[in-house]
Amino acid sequence: MSAYIVVDTKINNESEYEEYKKLARPIAEKYGGVYRARGGKLDIRETDLWTPVRIVIIEFPDLKSAQAFLDSEEYAPVKPRRHKNADSTLFIVDGGVG
Repeated sequence: MSAYIVVDTKINNESEYEEYKKLARPIAEKYGGVYRARGGKLDIRETDLWTPVRIVIIEFPDLKSAQAFLDSEEYAPVKPRRHKNADSTLFIVDGGVG
């Protein structure tokens, strides 16, 4: 069953964040990740809990693949580049409907 990494990002340094994106994408794809949304136009309807800024959604084959990407040795040196150049909220959601 698919799982999704969802990230809401406020980019603080555009040029450096572009480098992060170039480095992160092939690693995500190695773990089966497929980008379903990446910074597209938002039509925000409700904001009781938070107001999204820039949403990225990456679909993975399953929860373990999404976790493996985020915890991978390949991604470990790339992740600080995101932290240095953007503020973000990131979570994994299991695609199961319950």
